[in-house]
Amino acid sequence: MLTPQIIAKMLDHSTLQPFLTADDIRTGCEIALQYNTASVCARPGDIKLVSQLLRGSDVKVCTVIGFPHGAHRADVKAFEAQRALDDGCQELDMVINIGLMMALDFQAAEDDIRGVAQAAHERGAILKVILETCYLNEEQKIAACQLSERAGADFVKTSTGYGTAGATVEDVRLMRAHVSNRVLVKASGGIRDLDTVLAMRVEGAARCGVSATAAIMEEALRRYEMGALVEAKAYASVAPSDGY
Repeated sequence: MLTPQIIAKMLDHSTLQPFLTADDIRTGCEIALQYNTASVCARPGDIKLVSQLLRGSDVKVCTVIGFPHGAHRADVKAFEAQRALDDGCQELDMVINIGLMMALDFQAAEDDIRGVAQAAHERGAILKVILETCYLNEEQKIAACQLSERAGADFVKTSTGYGTAGATVEDVRLMRAHVSNRVLVKASGGIRDLDTVLAMRVEGAARCGVSATAAIMEEALRRYEMGALVEAKAYASVAPSDGY
């Protein structure tokens, strides 16, 4: 039976906007703790604060690596990952090198991921690789899924939320079909309501990156009380708007 708790553990509460203050980060962590989400995904500079605020809870500490363009040097990404882990991160969401993917330089793109995966796994953390699907064609998306898995990714993720488009069910379906059961799928970018979360879930998303956590969870609680919180049927198309 689908419950609000199951929905909450699908949500990585996002606090990534560039204009957020320390007070905004505190509020974001309070929201995540209220609903017991999977994680708070915050900017690297906020992780010490987030780690303090989430200490002793079931909400994981997550940050982004090479965000939002993925064009950092590979050794810089690995160093950024190590520092984030030092600050208390348990999950890392890194952006794939989009230019390498578009140039079909798949080996270099895989090597770029592998350094971050090794840093994460040596410290017991998990790695989600953001493909930024809005810039890739189908061949490139499939290759990105496959090379991310080879490099050690624990998740493949659709989007940063700062590209030209966000997550779609078509991309989630494609990604789920081209990684093994060992690798999970995260939908992110423009997911602002419960119906979209449910649509991503039915196509294989285990997580969704959202900033509209409170609205999504309040709707889940309302439907649950009415006996109307149910799994979605397969959707033909859901195209959320851009951005977090």
